[in-house]
Amino acid sequence: MSPHAQIREDGRIRCVLVHDHVLLRQGLRRLLEDEADIEVVAEAGNAAEALRTVFEHRPEVVLTDVHIFECEPDQSQQLILRESPASKVLFLTADEGEDTKEQTQEGPDTHARRRTSASELVAMVRSTAAADVAPRPEPHRKHPTEWPTEDLLPRQRVLTVRERQVLKLLAEGRTVRAAATILGLSVKTVDAHKFNLMRKLGIHNKAELVMWAIQKRVVKLPVNL
Repeated sequence: MSPHAQIREDGRIRCVLVHDHVLLRQGLRRLLEDEADIEVVAEAGNAAEALRTVFEHRPEVVLTDVHIFECEPDQSQQLILRESPASKVLFLTADEGEDTKEQTQEGPDTHARRRTSASELVAMVRSTAAADVAPRPEPHRKHPTEWPTEDLLPRQRVLTVRERQVLKLLAEGRTVRAAATILGLSVKTVDAHKFNLMRKLGIHNKAELVMWAIQKRVVKLPVNL
């Protein structure tokens, strides 16, 4: 029997916390771990760490900042579910108006808002973990495994050495400014490299960039246990 199956049989809800605010993550960890049936197995501070951590732990619930993947919540959810199809996602939303889509009656509320109390958040984690929600059809868009490898790209679309360096740093969660400092380049130059590599690969946001980097082993995932 796998360790993941044993944990589920024990009835504990394993959670991964994803937020770039360390103090907020620590506060959430203390809050959730006061509950006997909830365990925080890992934390992540950016999109790359989040996908690697979710892949490694396959948690029942992922609590993530709605902005961490820099894309719409539905797309963020699809990225997470590719790494752990059985996980459920609960978004931490700062503003009341950020989740504009109405919640259906088929499942629990998937957005914990600013006014959500501690007891309400705990209840949401439990209801999210217990929800039996049919998977949503994925929007018609390129799956990372369908993105072209460099062997198949036209010559003018092959990434340069510098573009690969920028890609790796951004996929690891570095900002453009931090990447510029590490590479000894100007912010404007790194921004230009970022624009060029995303155009070459047909990538439209940071979440897709991270996913492409992971699929192509530019950023390594942990060994699957």
